[in-house]
Amino acid sequence: MIEHEYTFRVMYPDTDQMGTVHHSNYAKYYETARWELFRSIGISYKSVEDAGFMLPVIRMNFHFLKTTSYDALLTVHTTLKDVKGVRIWFTYKLYNEQNELINKAETELAFVDKHSWKPCAAPDFVLKAIELNHK
Repeated sequence: MIEHEYTFRVMYPDTDQMGTVHHSNYAKYYETARWELFRSIGISYKSVEDAGFMLPVIRMNFHFLKTTSYDALLTVHTTLKDVKGVRIWFTYKLYNEQNELINKAETELAFVDKHSWKPCAAPDFVLKAIELNHK
């Protein structure tokens, strides 16, 4: 398991008419948190793409517990849960400034060839970085 924390402030355009963060933004928050976790172990998404791979999300699951609004300082606790074959799984816990859990999520992604979009094994440099940073 590899864990990482990513903190950010909610921007005004992320809110809806009700004054809360629109649900569609959570996918964006978790995407950023996921790539910040990768960056923390020495992998940029650009390096994955440059090596000929893409990582589309094939499954998402969100559990909304509390609302949040503009200018809130939020922290995502991201965990790289597992890598098996062509798939990789992440879990997320999103906390507000009061350290209250406001959202939980899971994503499943698949490594695919950048040109054919056919599923393929994770590149060796990704597996090595994960192995070196696994706790």
